[in-house]
Amino acid sequence: MEKPTTRPRLSFWEIWNMSFGFLGIQFGFALQNANVSRIFETLGASVDDIPILWIAAPLTGLVVQPIIGYFSDRTWTRLGRRRPYFLFGAIAASIALVIMPNSPVLWVAAGMLWIMDASINVSMEPFRAFVGDMLPSEQRTKGFAMQSFFIGTGAVVASALPWILTNWFGVANTAPEGIIPPSVKWSFYLGAVAFISAVAWTVFRTKEYTPEELERFEEAEKEEIVDESVLREVPIEAGKGQNKINLGIIFAVFGAITTYLTFAYELEKEVYVATGGLIAAGLVSLVAGLLQKGGKTQHGLVVVMHDFIHMPKTMKQLAVVQFFSWFALFAMWIYTTSGVTAHIYGTSDTTSMLYNEGADWVGVMFGVYNGVAAIVAFALAPLAKLLSRKWVHALSLVLGGIGLILIYFISDPMMLIISMIGVGVAWASILAMPYAILAGSLPAQKMGLYMGIFNFFIVLPQLLAATILGFVTRTYFGGEAVYALVLGGIVMIIAAATMYFVDDVDEKAGAN
Repeated sequence: MEKPTTRPRLSFWEIWNMSFGFLGIQFGFALQNANVSRIFETLGASVDDIPILWIAAPLTGLVVQPIIGYFSDRTWTRLGRRRPYFLFGAIAASIALVIMPNSPVLWVAAGMLWIMDASINVSMEPFRAFVGDMLPSEQRTKGFAMQSFFIGTGAVVASALPWILTNWFGVANTAPEGIIPPSVKWSFYLGAVAFISAVAWTVFRTKEYTPEELERFEEAEKEEIVDESVLREVPIEAGKGQNKINLGIIFAVFGAITTYLTFAYELEKEVYVATGGLIAAGLVSLVAGLLQKGGKTQHGLVVVMHDFIHMPKTMKQLAVVQFFSWFALFAMWIYTTSGVTAHIYGTSDTTSMLYNEGADWVGVMFGVYNGVAAIVAFALAPLAKLLSRKWVHALSLVLGGIGLILIYFISDPMMLIISMIGVGVAWASILAMPYAILAGSLPAQKMGLYMGIFNFFIVLPQLLAATILGFVTRTYFGGEAVYALVLGGIVMIIAAATMYFVDDVDEKAGAN
């Protein structure tokens, strides 16, 4: 019997099963996004300290995702290629979810955020590559849209859990000063159960293609590419690497100078995140260059740095879109609780009933935008066929930006639902369209690594936001967090404009 040379089309339920794990992953992320700022404030953090405390989340993603992507590309076990990472990450994240709301002091909560986010990233990163591995190009939009559906569905429940537990089951949503309310604690416990259960479903209900099958599929698909330059791979040559060394020296020296100036002029502590990051990036590039000069072309550090520098063209274009999109999202996640409670509920007292009502309503808001995302996910594939993926994504980002800006003009909490509808449309598209477009421009044997590198452009804007938003909010916005949300809306509209410059390889080949 002749072996197939292209990826076979999968049924609806096969795509359902391979994406189901994202239901659990988003339980973890949604609980984190909707409640961690609340936990930090309860344990004594001030509003302008929150961004620097959130720095754990993007930093762990920056480090973990390319590493996991690199190794998952090279893994083959009885569980397969990606599935071992799904399972291990789910177990670790579920344990962290149980511990997080029991943090006795602020520094413990910040540390648990770091551990929890790292574990979630271990489980999540291979899921993006999983769609590229398993689906033919014409089904990838549907595959990533299915992930968007499960992300939205999981987040609807998870984001609203504290409100549901309080209003439906009578679980207390207030506690003495410095103590996390029971409604938040039980939400995290339930999230841990959902996380491990959903990921286990995908692990044990799906089967992966072997490395030999994937290699055969890629060879056949390369023949369909119209613009061959998008898949051009630059080989790693032993003895070279001077460009990496030079780049590393420039970054490290610049980072050291700016770190000294930050100290000498007593600038905001958040600036150290950026300057320290420059030094770290410089050292990584320097070491990678030295290893390549020494002939170690297959060393993981060399491969990651080389592929980062020589990203496919479409990936570079999408990187700009991602940068602006995720800056806006990070501003929303860290400032919605503070912005809504202060601007609409009129209080910053974390022990008051009014504050906790506002904080619970933020959970409902986050549930709404994720619910909208779950519904809109089903419309993405047909809309992409009608308008093209890039224009669907651009329009979605515009709606999201308008939604964030509208928060400033709203005084009735119920009207915030309208704002979140726009954000939900953008969120559905952000979770699907960039990855569907990207997958068509990536070599199959490096799908995991490039998906991990692509995460840099999710992480870097979050690092920038964590570095500057506290300073900007305190210095220019008078400490009013709602203006940070308006800034996020403007930036999301800028992201929409940059979609004009993106080339969609699959659409040029006639598949979306």
